[in-house]
Amino acid sequence: MKPIVLVLALAASALAGCAASSALRCPPNEQAAINELIYFGTGTPDGAVTEAQWGEYLRDVVTPRFPQGLTTWRAAGQWRSQDGSLTREDSYVLNLVHREDGATEKAVQELIETYKQRFRQEAVLRVKTPSCTSL
Repeated sequence: MKPIVLVLALAASALAGCAASSALRCPPNEQAAINELIYFGTGTPDGAVTEAQWGEYLRDVVTPRFPQGLTTWRAAGQWRSQDGSLTREDSYVLNLVHREDGATEKAVQELIETYKQRFRQEAVLRVKTPSCTSL
């Protein structure tokens, strides 16, 4: 019975840590922000997203929504698709640092949906992390 109590206590502690991370407090010389990593696979039913297509997507879809800046790099990744198969493919990673607000959330959702539709992707991975920034 004691091990069950210990497991419950550890679970409650872990959940409390998750809740605390969303209420991040930054030092006076820093601002609260979201550090966003978005992973875009390049495999399509017709081949792969080319560097030129990626550049057009950044220029036409991402930059108008995030003109203050962004960082992107090439990566190699793998993921398990809905049918259970393991897919390995080249990818692009987009790093955005931004305020957390409704307009920004909508902009991120739009760029993800546009990529999925344009390049017929099953999924785009998004990782949001509360952070503190300074310039």
